[in-house]
Amino acid sequence: MQVGVYEVGRSKSKVIVIDDFLRNAQDAVDAAAAVPAFPPETRTGYPGRRHQIGPADKASLCVMDILKGAGPLIQSQYGVDNFRVFEASFSLVTTPPAEMSHRQRIPHYDWDDPNYLAIMLHLHRVPDTGTAFYRHVASDLEQVSGGAASRLGRRVQAEIAECRPGPDAHYEKLFQVEGRFNRLVIYQGCLLHSGYFPPEFNYSSDPRAGRLTANIFIQTAKNSG
Repeated sequence: MQVGVYEVGRSKSKVIVIDDFLRNAQDAVDAAAAVPAFPPETRTGYPGRRHQIGPADKASLCVMDILKGAGPLIQSQYGVDNFRVFEASFSLVTTPPAEMSHRQRIPHYDWDDPNYLAIMLHLHRVPDTGTAFYRHVASDLEQVSGGAASRLGRRVQAEIAECRPGPDAHYEKLFQVEGRFNRLVIYQGCLLHSGYFPPEFNYSSDPRAGRLTANIFIQTAKNSG
């Protein structure tokens, strides 16, 4: 494994990037391909399809492998004692830009709590796609926590009303991580971020051809004893 730890923006929020993460990454692809169909994601703004991985799912072994490998780094780099998993899934981006809502086309945050982390393992070989991190110019926010959520929400609502498309109008890109096969990315869910895709992106719903990722969301705890 090759590990990189990057401090993003003025907040110096850590983003961990690990290449050649799993010894059996192709097994995870095979497990995703064995799923009959990924249902459309309706609970969040994710622009595609997701298969939720439960404890009885065969793919839960992949989730355990990811957590075992990433756990020590999470504890040391984020200064936490332990964590709990509250969601795991296989995900595929399948919604073309023309069918996305405005909010799906701009950077977002997952939770307004820095103790929640996103863990994403790229299981595809689709080029020129990945995750970028941003600062919202008008509010000067790079990460969203506490009362900042309502402040950002009011600003974004006003900007949507202006009908200026794309993230470049109101956001400054701080850092990006290209998606590569068997690359793991860990970051705080309160960071403003967005996926990026090339013009020729295929938006395939086939796990063997599309932008397949394994996504795990955890809540961390410090000084828990």
